[in-house]
Amino acid sequence: MLHMMNLFGFCRLTRVSINSIIPIQYTIQTKNYAVTRPGAKKLGVKKMSVTVEKKLLPVETDVNRLLTHVCGTNIYKKGEEDIKLKSDSEYPSWLWNIRTGAPPPLEEMDPNTKQYWRRLRLLGIRKYKKERSTRKF
Repeated sequence: MLHMMNLFGFCRLTRVSINSIIPIQYTIQTKNYAVTRPGAKKLGVKKMSVTVEKKLLPVETDVNRLLTHVCGTNIYKKGEEDIKLKSDSEYPSWLWNIRTGAPPPLEEMDPNTKQYWRRLRLLGIRKYKKERSTRKF
C-alpha cells in the first residue's frame, strides 16, 4: 500500500522551507488573465496637451539707451523705468577686483585656507575618476 505524502511531509524530507514554495494561485493562469479591467488606462491613447504661447519680451535696440541703462531688469514690474548706470567712481572698489576668470591654480592658493583643501580634494577626485575610466578591466 502506497502512502500519500502531503506537502508538509515532502518539505520536511527534502528540507525545503515552506516559505520558498510559490502558492498555486500565483503559478496557474486563470481564464481572462489578459483581459483589461474596466476603468484601466489604455496605453495607446495620447493625451491632448494644451499649447502655451511663448511670451515674447521686447528687445532694446537703441544703442544710447543700452550704454546708459541696464535694460530688461524689471520684467515683472509694469511701468518701471530701467536702472541707470552710474559712473565707475560711484561703485565700491571691491567690485572691480572680483575674479571673473578661471579659478587660480593650486600653487597660488594658501594651504591654510579651506578653499585650498576643497580644491585639492576636487582635483584628486577628478584624477581618480580619469584613471578609473581609462583602466582596463
